[in-house]
Amino acid sequence: MVLGDDARLRAAVVGTGLIGGSVLLRLHAAGVEVTGWDPDGKTRGQARLAGVPMAERLADAVAGRDVVFLGGPLPTLPATLVEVAAATTADCLLTDVGSTKAELAAFAAEQGLTSRFVPGHPMAGTDRAGLAAALPELFTGAAWVLCPAPDGLAAFRRLVPLVTDVLAARVVPMAADRHDAVVALASHVPHLLAGALAGAAHRSPVRDAVLALAAGSFRDGTRVAGTPAQRTANMLRGNRDQVLAALAQVTGFLDEVTAALRADDVEALDARYTEAGAARAELAGRPHHEQVISFPAGAAAAEVAWLHGVGAAGGHLRGCRVRAGTVSYVAQLPQV
Repeated sequence: MVLGDDARLRAAVVGTGLIGGSVLLRLHAAGVEVTGWDPDGKTRGQARLAGVPMAERLADAVAGRDVVFLGGPLPTLPATLVEVAAATTADCLLTDVGSTKAELAAFAAEQGLTSRFVPGHPMAGTDRAGLAAALPELFTGAAWVLCPAPDGLAAFRRLVPLVTDVLAARVVPMAADRHDAVVALASHVPHLLAGALAGAAHRSPVRDAVLALAAGSFRDGTRVAGTPAQRTANMLRGNRDQVLAALAQVTGFLDEVTAALRADDVEALDARYTEAGAARAELAGRPHHEQVISFPAGAAAAEVAWLHGVGAAGGHLRGCRVRAGTVSYVAQLPQV
């Protein structure tokens, strides 16, 4: 993978837990010149044992790099962004892997970093944590949200091929605030529900029998309850307003199911679960069509509007190329 026509990509990953560690391992496996850094000395040593370069100091890890991925707990990302920005040159591309975007995007704008910082969120993970749980193939086929801004399109265009070609993910372009509203229902509320179900079982007077009989529905429904508690709490607090709004939608639907059950209304119960089943069936995949579109390099407003529309419609990018003052995208969009 190269950045430009004649410069070999030099990357760094700061914060090498599950997601950052998986980015680090994938880049290393792909032959990218990558160095990692983590505040935990044991983690740094673990990476070195796996043959992955790790620096002792953050500044050494990011010096001279073309792109830096920022990981670590959500509350630490603003300070990490400032520190990494100060330790790198103005042409170094910065992006993060945090699970909420609007707050960090606004902070980056306040710091004057929008031109080289692209908020990002790979939609992949497990219920485990740390570098020991990291997998180089974690992002293969996964959605990876990137949030383009009008004055950050050059950085966005540079990052798209890296995510699609090397990290093997599908780039979903999306406005930062739209991202937070979407993931509240797609990711964050499921953590709430999983915790509620597992917590109710734990408190139940028939707890031991419940756990003994628990099969696929309980295991699937509570899987993410095994996520480290602090990570889940940070995620929920970081997107609190959107999570509460999405939770109201879920409880509204649950109230309808409860009312139908209480009234022994078979028709209403059937209708609600038919509706839910249709949504579940779409997870198996929807037909898409390809769209190729080009913009003059200076048409920022039109380009950003189109990119945001791709994400809002449930589409993703397969590629991006800039040539002779024109930027071209290949997108996959759901068939209507």
